[in-house]
Amino acid sequence: MDVTQSSPEEKKARAKKMMLWFGMASLIMGFAGWTSAYIVSSTREDWIDDFALPSAFLYSTAMIIISSFTYILAQKSLKKDQNYNCTKWLGLTFLLGVGFIGVQFFGFSQLIGQGYYFTGPSSSITMSYIFLIAAVHIVHVVAGLLSLLVVLVNQLRGKYSASNMLGMELGATFWHFLDLLWVYLVLFFYFYR
Repeated sequence: MDVTQSSPEEKKARAKKMMLWFGMASLIMGFAGWTSAYIVSSTREDWIDDFALPSAFLYSTAMIIISSFTYILAQKSLKKDQNYNCTKWLGLTFLLGVGFIGVQFFGFSQLIGQGYYFTGPSSSITMSYIFLIAAVHIVHVVAGLLSLLVVLVNQLRGKYSASNMLGMELGATFWHFLDLLWVYLVLFFYFYR
């Protein structure tokens, strides 16, 4: 079927998906810029390369990976018209997302406990980058949680069905993107010193 012959609903759905992909591409460019700056800065004499990532970052990574699976289970439940299960999995995804943020802040406190600070006389460029990049990711997870909350409310109102999943698909795509982005970042910090 010719794209120009699509129904208005199909055109609207394509436009929404394209806008989401453009937004995610811009986020990729931003994080690529920060990780590139991290690499370039690693040649400085005051660069710290013998630090250990907080264990909380690894726990939060597990949480956000699990949350992607619960979002997938929500989508599968909706496709089978199992609305209760869909709502349950969406709620669990939301709780895991909130837990991710809480554990991330615990990771920041672990860094501070090791004597690393974002700014100030005892800070370093290395830790400033780690704090900054992780904090910016948290801001985007908050945006993901807001989109998830909208999806959850719409699900509770019965706006989704096996034949009408666009909002859930958009929310899930963004959530999985945030998951993959964090996995990339934690692996980057772990392997690139």
